[in-house]
Amino acid sequence: MKNIIAPIALLMGTLVFAQAEKDTVESKVKEKEIETVTFVAKKPTVESKVDRTVFNVANSSILAGNTTWDVLRMTPLVSIDNNDAIKAEGETVTVYINDRKTVFTGKELKEYLKTIPADNLMKIEVITSPSSRYEATGSVINIVLKKRDDEGLKGSVTLNNRQNTKNSQYANLNLNYHKKNFTQTLIGSYGDNTNVQSNSSLYTLYKENSTTQINSKTIGRYRSPSVSSTSEFELNNKNTIGVILEYYQSNSSSTSEADGLKNINGIFDNSYNQNQNSNGLNRNLGTNVFYKWYDKEKNKILDVNLGTNYYGQSDDSYYIKDMLSAKEGASTKDIGVLTDTENRNYYIKVDYTQPFWKSGGNFEIGGKMDFNNNVIPNSLYGNNLGSLSKNDVFHYEDQIGSIYANYSKTFFKKLETRIGLRYEYIDYQIRQDVAGTSRKDSYGKLLPNILLKYSFSDKYDLSLTYNKNIWRPWYAEFNPFLIPNNDGFYSRGNMDLEPNPSDRVYMKLGILKKYFISARYMFTDQDYWTDYVQGDITNSQGEPQKITITQPSNFAGKVHKYYVYANTNQTFLKNKFTVNLGLGWYYIDNSDFNQKNKLEGANNYISYLSASTNLSYTNLFNKNINLSAWVEVSNQNNGNSTTNKANVFHNISVTKIFPKTQMEVSLQLMNIFQRPNYDATTYTQGGTFRNASRWDWYGASISFVKRFGNQKVKENTKTDVEKNGGGGK
Repeated sequence: MKNIIAPIALLMGTLVFAQAEKDTVESKVKEKEIETVTFVAKKPTVESKVDRTVFNVANSSILAGNTTWDVLRMTPLVSIDNNDAIKAEGETVTVYINDRKTVFTGKELKEYLKTIPADNLMKIEVITSPSSRYEATGSVINIVLKKRDDEGLKGSVTLNNRQNTKNSQYANLNLNYHKKNFTQTLIGSYGDNTNVQSNSSLYTLYKENSTTQINSKTIGRYRSPSVSSTSEFELNNKNTIGVILEYYQSNSSSTSEADGLKNINGIFDNSYNQNQNSNGLNRNLGTNVFYKWYDKEKNKILDVNLGTNYYGQSDDSYYIKDMLSAKEGASTKDIGVLTDTENRNYYIKVDYTQPFWKSGGNFEIGGKMDFNNNVIPNSLYGNNLGSLSKNDVFHYEDQIGSIYANYSKTFFKKLETRIGLRYEYIDYQIRQDVAGTSRKDSYGKLLPNILLKYSFSDKYDLSLTYNKNIWRPWYAEFNPFLIPNNDGFYSRGNMDLEPNPSDRVYMKLGILKKYFISARYMFTDQDYWTDYVQGDITNSQGEPQKITITQPSNFAGKVHKYYVYANTNQTFLKNKFTVNLGLGWYYIDNSDFNQKNKLEGANNYISYLSASTNLSYTNLFNKNINLSAWVEVSNQNNGNSTTNKANVFHNISVTKIFPKTQMEVSLQLMNIFQRPNYDATTYTQGGTFRNASRWDWYGASISFVKRFGNQKVKENTKTDVEKNGGGGK
């Protein structure tokens, strides 16, 4: 595929540039007509609402040649750490696509979003104060895709070649057919991506006064085909039915090498070199059947969704470890890990919205039932397993039921209100077949939320929101099976994990509809974070051996987080030049948390700045050239982990559009002045663990997009309250 895409992209790029002179000599009248269709945006790039920040990217040059994952990185308030965890304002989020909760997380979510071309994006909503309609997790990111509205067949072809440390390619075909009451969308993608990541770690253990220095490098290749189909039929002007089918696959292979050196009291204890080879296959099949009744005159919506999701992951990793010990001399160990995960999810979801009789308010109610059956078989093979468990099968099953109600109303034409209540009940059971360990538990939570917004005038408004949230452990975080890592250590889950409840208060002041100042307070008194513990195993000769294990653990203790953020969105030069600028200040009080968990050396009080800006210039020199740039300064302080230095990301792109032929070519430069890195220290009772990573997100890419048909789109079918106010969905 690599050998095919590169020459095609080069050939098509040459044809595009050859077309430039012909397109730019069109008549002035025709050029003006094209500009009014192509370049004039109806909405500001960034909208700041009561409960969310909306990144309107439908008409932005930022889309050219990018994937949804790339644009998500550049979204205001959003940051992504070195483990590909997505955060909003520094807090973990749940990702929705077109108001449907995605089943992916972490690296699987990253690879999936890389298969969705950014050209399909309408907007990205960062919902920092979600209503009771959303499942109780904290902040929400809702990725809204375009819906084509014109008759006939239309679509686009995208080819991209990216040069980081290694070379990667991406191709996409997007087709849409709309005829009277029927709409069919088909998207096919193929990515061949190679990533390189370097890590350096220094682990200090208090008890034995030891230090371990580890340097590692991992090269991973992901070949990912995907296809999705959406069929939608309007029975009449109120009733719509549809079916969504999604299939995603990733064939992965990786190699890594790690070198470790351990000293005790400054004297050599042991060293090692470990090589790892891994091959895996991930598959996801999702189905969704939906029915929507929408009465536009009465502003009523009934939305029913029935769906299933299947996720399978098979992986074979093989490690060869050469060790040199001051006591035992040289030795070689080999361990292989076989994993074959199968997750099945079934759900039904019903939402209903309508005006509240003649009160002028809006009422919505709904519920969801989720059934999950997750199975993870793990097996170890090799000649040096010692006392390690050879195999086991981990089971996680749960049933989650939820109901909610929201009521919204505006008083005196100045005071917007929303009050909501959600109740969630989970019944889950965990077990291991061989070890025989098990856990069965259930609990219910009431989760209220309140929103108030007062408009002093057309130029000034003040809003206040309160949310109670709960974040539950991911199923794999419970799995206690012990497996080796590519850095020479071991990892496992923890069956004793508890959920993390939190309370949030959020205030926002709007000035002249251009300037926004917000403040947030968050409180929690329990959570689970990464922990490092010491373990004992017996090697193949029957001798005891100490190992270091990373796992999630429960941490008690109060944490107070304060956050102040200022944002503005400005347009200049007849709306051609757009500037969005945000500046945030964080202050975290970890004193009680550190004291209760006996975290020596950890900072009791942490303060830091974050900032981001998006710049775009449309139709430079009236030559259909668009420029865009993005810069972000971020820190990633999470629980018992503290950032040692800020990270700086940046992206510059130039796009040339040929309106007559609906072609465009884009050149991007990513983090060319400073390669992204992550440097943080994790504090535990047993010691400190400093990790520094250098990411592969830098270099240059060139892409070609060919569109055909009318690209007109329409808004999603949401009520006026959802579009303009506190946002139900």
